[in-house]
Amino acid sequence: MRKESKKFLKDYLNNNSPTGFETPGQQLWLKYLEPYIDSYEVDVYGSVVGIINPGKDYKVVIEAHADEIAWFVNYIDEKGYIYVIRNGGSDHQIAPSMRVKLHTEKGKVDGIFGWPAIHVRDRSKEPVPSISNLCIDVGASSKEEVEKMGIYVGTVATFDADTMELNKKYVVGRALDNRAGGFMIAEVARMLKENKKKLPYTLYIVNAVQEEIGLRGAEMISRRLKPNLAIVTDVCHDTHSPMYNRKEQGDTFCGGGPCVTTGPAVQNNVLKMITEVADKKKIPFQRMAASRSTGTDTDAFAYSDIGVASALISLPLKYMHTTVEMVAYEDIENVIKLIYEFLVQLKSGHDFRYFK
Repeated sequence: MRKESKKFLKDYLNNNSPTGFETPGQQLWLKYLEPYIDSYEVDVYGSVVGIINPGKDYKVVIEAHADEIAWFVNYIDEKGYIYVIRNGGSDHQIAPSMRVKLHTEKGKVDGIFGWPAIHVRDRSKEPVPSISNLCIDVGASSKEEVEKMGIYVGTVATFDADTMELNKKYVVGRALDNRAGGFMIAEVARMLKENKKKLPYTLYIVNAVQEEIGLRGAEMISRRLKPNLAIVTDVCHDTHSPMYNRKEQGDTFCGGGPCVTTGPAVQNNVLKMITEVADKKKIPFQRMAASRSTGTDTDAFAYSDIGVASALISLPLKYMHTTVEMVAYEDIENVIKLIYEFLVQLKSGHDFRYFK
């Protein structure tokens, strides 16, 4: 991976983009993308669309989601302890002893999820972390002091954890789900520009908001753009890591290449073209199955309006929805390459219908 790309990935991952408050991350992403696009749009909730070759009848989307899991302040007690509810799929079990940033109008405030010491807990009935007993300590001694810091009910909090690199092969951090996707589609746009590829269709590079609470950003932007085709990228599980059951959860792993999904929301002819491109360009890939929905923005695009031919290319990831999400650089580069090669080979007006 080139030095400039790796720096952007690190900066982007270390930024905050909680669901409903994605603006700082979106601004950083757009600044990186702008040299490689012709124009851009931002919708009313903050989804950003970079546009290449605008004005064509045939419209193609490559998409990722920008938001990360977080917490909302729900109650502040008289001693200044802050109780929370989830914003997206935040994991209560990993919260004790985590550092957090509370995002106020005055700026970021440091806090911690406190937890009682092991030697004062009753080991015969250990308390389990839950929404009812997790609390954030910001060093205040009263509700009034907390509010003077700019913290109120509804203030959003994110885990505080910067990126790291393992064995020069993996990048680790929070919110790789799915800022890794935003990074990859931006890199596709860069490669198209730098390789001077002239597309015969309009390409939308979409970084959508609010995926973590029900695919809402993709739902809105798909109706706005009305594309003919959508290629969505998200993350999936490395089921070779501990505590997974591959018979139930599939057989995918970091280092094995992009994962392509078969399922009702995935249009089979689009999937077929993706795998043919991968074979032709010798890009390794893995297969997944979705019994009902993919659980990703693919579903929102597929069933939008009169239906959009859609497919899902996923990045295998370890330890999802933790502060140590982990992906392989090799897989990142192969997802980028697969999407890029697909777009280069795609013809304007390609009809993916089964029969006419």
